[in-house]
Amino acid sequence: MNRALVTLGAVLWAAQAGAVSCEKVTHDAKRYTVCEVDAANQDLRLFLNDDNGDLLGHFSSVNDALASDGKRLAFAMNAGMYHDDRSPVGHYVENGQEQMRVIANPGPGNFGLLPNGVFCIREGRADVFETLDFVDQSPDCQFATQSGPMLVINGELHPRFLPDSTSVFVRNGVGTSADGTRAVFVISDDYVTFHEFGSLFRDVLETPNALFFDGNISRMYERASNRSDVGFSLGPIVGVVEDAP
Repeated sequence: MNRALVTLGAVLWAAQAGAVSCEKVTHDAKRYTVCEVDAANQDLRLFLNDDNGDLLGHFSSVNDALASDGKRLAFAMNAGMYHDDRSPVGHYVENGQEQMRVIANPGPGNFGLLPNGVFCIREGRADVFETLDFVDQSPDCQFATQSGPMLVINGELHPRFLPDSTSVFVRNGVGTSADGTRAVFVISDDYVTFHEFGSLFRDVLETPNALFFDGNISRMYERASNRSDVGFSLGPIVGVVEDAP
């Protein structure tokens, strides 16, 4: 992270969770929680349904499902847009099995604000792809979730983001390093615009590609700080899994 670009006093708190490092950051007078994952070495997964096909929907339900294998979440957040029945709006892959195809055409809402993108987890790395690039490259993702819009595309903000926008929400998303070893997950602690949110990934976190997950319903789980945001059932959830003691 480029500390020179972070507002003086930005790092208010930091916690080492073993599997995940989280910190509080302030940029341009807006506050964020930033959690960095070593995608090359940590157990990063997506979750939607349990073994019976029932919706998980909550961080506590994911932990219950993991407990039978002696595992637990170190970190998690909602990871992509979903329909009323919590099924993914776009491409979704879990444990190598495709559950929803890629949606490459424009459409309504934030998801359809092209370019959108795909977060892909594969052996030893995690990457954010712009959707058409994802289709062209056809990477072998063990887990994947499509959302939109892209926040940062090859080091540039999404072209539709306006510095003077008045649309503000609590937002969350993910950015990845060029080599795929860093996956940086962020949730805003203040209401922010897309331009403000994308600028954090571009200017401070220095991730060349970043993807918006959602706004307004954004929630996060982080074991080390005892954070577990609650609310209505979620669709896809991304999480780092660790051994339970």
